[in-house]
Amino acid sequence: MNIVVPTVLLVLLAAGPVTAGEQDFILVNRTGVEIYELYIRPTGADDWQEDVLSVDTLPDGQEIEIDFAPDEEADYWNIRVVDGEGDAIDWPEVNLTEISTIVLSFEDGLPVARYE
Repeated sequence: MNIVVPTVLLVLLAAGPVTAGEQDFILVNRTGVEIYELYIRPTGADDWQEDVLSVDTLPDGQEIEIDFAPDEEADYWNIRVVDGEGDAIDWPEVNLTEISTIVLSFEDGLPVARYE
């Protein structure tokens, strides 16, 4: 019994860093515009990270899996999309640690993020 507990503990400790930082999710575009760029940064950060959209564009009504493994640890993230005219639209304080699908849309002219 003494050998089993340390072995289980060792397996749990070894598995932790492998999954740390991975926050992959499915992004559904219901904004009414085609998305050309997608940026994600921790809430409160000043600089946007690199464009994480893995396709040239994401048309309205389409979805894509976003592979997101940030260097920083944060519960809340700001999401920015850029349309074909270069206009940026921001969704603040999205909790990427607890979702698997996020639907970006507008209600009454304001950006809305729904989680599934």
